[in-house]
Amino acid sequence: MANIFARKSTAALLQEASEADGGEIRPLRRTLSALNLVSLGIGGIIGAGVFVLTGHAAAENAGPAVTLSFLLGAVACAEMSSTVPVSGSAYTYAYATMGELVAWIIGWDLILEYAIGAGTVAIGWSAYVVSFARDFGIISI
Repeated sequence: MANIFARKSTAALLQEASEADGGEIRPLRRTLSALNLVSLGIGGIIGAGVFVLTGHAAAENAGPAVTLSFLLGAVACAEMSSTVPVSGSAYTYAYATMGELVAWIIGWDLILEYAIGAGTVAIGWSAYVVSFARDFGIISI
């Protein structure tokens, strides 16, 4: 049975990164084209509108805890990114620092997060479409 608390060393992560780049260690590679960046920007603008209401509700109900949570998140991100010198997601950082079991849980959590985020954006888009249809008299809800 595999050790579920096994961790990858920084050297192993760097070795995997250099194998993927043909022997050259380049922790951050340019892989996005101009079309990818434009699409990402448009998606961010549209998606941000969906999450404004959630942020507004959190600010009204949580007070200064919102600012403190952003500060804590920034410190945690800075610490993890300086610990593991290769580009990757929370899965990579968890595997290197906390072990395989925690990385597996975080991997599935990321899938759940993306699914919920896609559902939230779909709800926002449907609200935009209903509002548009109502404004032009297509529906009378």
